[in-house]
Amino acid sequence: MKLTIERAAFLKALGHVQSVVERRTTIPILSNLLLRAEPGRLALSATDMDLEIVERVAGQVEREGRTTAPAHTLYDIVRKLREGAQIEIETTGERNAMTLRSGRSTFTLACLPPEDYPLMASTELPHNFSLSATELRTLIDRTRFAISTEETRYYLNGIYLHATKADEVPVVRAVATDGHRLARMEMVLPEGAAGIPGVIIPRKTVLELRKLVEESEDEVQIGLSETKVRVAIGEATLTSKLIDGTFPDYDRVIPSNNDKVLEVECKPFAEAVDRVSTISTEKSRAVKLTIENGNLRVSATSPENGTAEEEVEVRYSASPLEIGFNSRYLLDIAEQIEGGWARFVMADAGSPTLVRDGNDPSALYVLMPMRV
Repeated sequence: MKLTIERAAFLKALGHVQSVVERRTTIPILSNLLLRAEPGRLALSATDMDLEIVERVAGQVEREGRTTAPAHTLYDIVRKLREGAQIEIETTGERNAMTLRSGRSTFTLACLPPEDYPLMASTELPHNFSLSATELRTLIDRTRFAISTEETRYYLNGIYLHATKADEVPVVRAVATDGHRLARMEMVLPEGAAGIPGVIIPRKTVLELRKLVEESEDEVQIGLSETKVRVAIGEATLTSKLIDGTFPDYDRVIPSNNDKVLEVECKPFAEAVDRVSTISTEKSRAVKLTIENGNLRVSATSPENGTAEEEVEVRYSASPLEIGFNSRYLLDIAEQIEGGWARFVMADAGSPTLVRDGNDPSALYVLMPMRV
C-alpha cells in the first residue's frame, strides 16, 4: 500500500481509535491498529475484542492494501510531527514493516500480518434510531459520573438505556448508579426506538462514545440488539458488546415522600462545598449541611486538619435539618446542573435525598446521606 495523508486529519482519527487499545495485552495483535488503504481514503480499526472502532480519513491513495501497526507508537509519532505536515505511508510486500515519511523524518515500524487481525462479526441490529450529537452528549454527561467501578457488581458498570413512559409520554431513559448515588436522564423517545430492549452499555464504551461526539454536530445513528450496540457518527463507527446482566429496579430507590425542600443557587453552593471539603479526610470526604430559617451552613471536621464552615443563602421553610454528604458526589451533581438553582428534596438525615435542576425536569439525581 502507498498513500499520502494530512497530519491533522490522521491525528484526530488516531486519537479516537488508539484509546480503545489496551496498554497491556497478552495478545500481540491487539496492540496494533488495522490500516486499510481504500480508494481515496484510509480506514483505521482498533479492537479489544469487546469494543471496535473503525474510522475513515480522506487521503491520496496510490496503491491499495492493508497492514497493521503498533497503535500507541504510531499515535505518538504523528502527534510529534509538525503541524500542517503531509505524511506518506508505504508498505512493500517483502517483509512485515511499514515506512512513514514526513519532511526529513523517516520511521520504519514493525508490523504484524493483517490476516491475524480479529474483526467483530457484523450482525444485523433490529432496532435503529438516531439522536443528535448534542442529545447523546447530554445523556452521557448527566449520568456517567454515577457509573459504578466495583467489578463484582458488573451489572452496574455501565449506563442502563431503555424506553419507558414519563407522565404518559414515551421517553428514552439513561440511568447509572453505584449504590451511593443515582443519576437519571430522559428525553422524548426518538422515532424507531419504541421497541428497544433495556441494555447496559459498558463504561469503556460510554467513554469512547463521548470522545467521538465531543466536537461533532452530526446526527448519530444507533443500532441495538439484545447483545450489541453500533453507533455511527460522521466517518466513525463504534460497535460494542453489551453487559450481560440485569440492571436493578432503580425506581425503588427514588424517594416519593420527601417533604423538606431546599433551593440553593448552584454556583455559590458548589464553591462553598469545594472550599470547606479541603478540610475533610481524603477517605470520607464528608461535609455537613445544617439548614434552618433560609440559611445553610456547610461544615467539615477532621481530627488531623481542623474545621471549616461557610454560610450560603437558601430558600427553605421546613423544620431545621442536619444532614451529611460526600462532597465529591455533591460536586459531581452540581457540575451537571445548568440552571442557576438546584432543588434538594429531603426527608431526614438517614434517607435518600432527591436533587433536581431548577430549570430542567428531565434530569434527576438521588444521593444517599452519610453519618457526620
